[in-house]
Amino acid sequence: MTDSAIDTDLQFDRDLSPSDQQILTPEAVNFLQQLVMRFTEDRGALLYARLLRQQKFDTGELPGFESETISIRDSEWEIRGIPEELRDRRVEITGPPDRKMVINALNANVNVFMADFEDSLAPTWEKLIEGQQTLREAVRGTLRHQSPDGKIYQLRADPAILMCRVRGLHLDEKHVRWQGEAIPGGLFDFALYFFHNAEALLAKGSGPYFYLPKTESWQEVAWWHRIFCYAEDHFDLPRGTIKATVLIETLPAVFQMDEILWHLRDHIVGLNCGRWDYIFSYIKTLRQHADRILPDRQQVTMAQPFLDAYSRLLVRTCHRRGAFAMGGMSALIPSKDTEQNQWVLQRVKEDKLREARNGHDGTWVAHPGLADTAMAAFKEVLGTAQNQLHIRRDQDAPITAAELLAPCTGERTEAGMRANIRVALCYLAAWINGNGCVPIEGLMEDAATAEIARTSIWQWIHHQQTLNDGRQVTESLFREMLQQELDALQSAGNPNPVAQAAKLMEDITLQPDLIAFLTLPGYRLLP
Repeated sequence: MTDSAIDTDLQFDRDLSPSDQQILTPEAVNFLQQLVMRFTEDRGALLYARLLRQQKFDTGELPGFESETISIRDSEWEIRGIPEELRDRRVEITGPPDRKMVINALNANVNVFMADFEDSLAPTWEKLIEGQQTLREAVRGTLRHQSPDGKIYQLRADPAILMCRVRGLHLDEKHVRWQGEAIPGGLFDFALYFFHNAEALLAKGSGPYFYLPKTESWQEVAWWHRIFCYAEDHFDLPRGTIKATVLIETLPAVFQMDEILWHLRDHIVGLNCGRWDYIFSYIKTLRQHADRILPDRQQVTMAQPFLDAYSRLLVRTCHRRGAFAMGGMSALIPSKDTEQNQWVLQRVKEDKLREARNGHDGTWVAHPGLADTAMAAFKEVLGTAQNQLHIRRDQDAPITAAELLAPCTGERTEAGMRANIRVALCYLAAWINGNGCVPIEGLMEDAATAEIARTSIWQWIHHQQTLNDGRQVTESLFREMLQQELDALQSAGNPNPVAQAAKLMEDITLQPDLIAFLTLPGYRLLP
């Protein structure tokens, strides 16, 4: 193994190719090294704090609002402000930084494209480097792609605004090590995107905009605040040049939204309802609480009281502080069948109208074919207004911890269990093949939705739940269904490594302790 020709304390696990060296220039690597040296130790402490917090929940405590930070929640203050070009974000689209995907997303009828290095990307070395190169070309307007059939894709003159989602706090970048340990994946993503693009973005009147995922506490965004400040100072940029939106997609974080906004107030522009990860986090956080077992995934919609309360509290909190309250992702994708597609569009319209009427400033879609429907739904509510910062929800009754933790009603069925198995199997097989975002049975599945699928089954087994036909969900029933679904996929000629995926799913589902993230053991299977 080699450090290539770069003079650095970072160790790369490969010789750097010419394309690698376009991104990993000596200057870029030096900036990355400075971040790693300054912030890795604190990241370790934050991850340890997560373990201690979860231990309390596992022994009977429930998440709640912190008494120590009540002064932040009760006092009047606002964030620094929102740049003019970000004041209308009514429809955002997300996806991995694949060349064709980036072009189609930036050209879609949306306001923002979030290039995702996290849940929708299987982080092979090649995809990470190619993704950074793709975004670098997109920022400069030179990005183009030619498909195998000769079709040319290139950016329109006025593409959507670009944002970058870096990897979560828990994810490593195993191909780069410092002092013998893998470096934080989020620092790798942030350092390279910021280094190569901040100046070019600012030159054209935009800026370096980020999404921060999987946050569990205000201390974690305070860590990012220090990183942002260091980066701005390193390049002599004014404080607040970097702007970030934080995903509220974990159960602990919903009780700290004021604190998160406060500690990132120089840089934050909004919070986002990351609904799929939030459902996953509800299961994971309350995994030892037998009175809070979720039903079939298909029944856990935003109409459920605990999710509706989460949406309304996010709107109220954000708008009080002058920050955007972004809605969540519609995982539905268009269908080639006309009747089915009409059903899809109607469901998306209903979902987006619910968000807009709740007071959200914008929403997410996973496919360009749904952009017009989402845009129309928000236009119906917002009209010509850029956003809904004026919707304060001051007349609402206070939302309590009990509402946010309310048990979710619904049935557990054989069909729901089999659907969970199929989704997890197909997703894990795609992941092992290097694809972190895949359409499955009419939905765009990524790591977050696959997490719901596999943790639901773990929860049902662990707490000895019964299906609506009276059968208890046991390890043997799970193995039986897993084998049947595996056989069906193999009989259908599924080209992905589903047998390997089945073994991984069995391993992580039948562990006595819930595996925190499927991407952790899954990452070990990637080159």
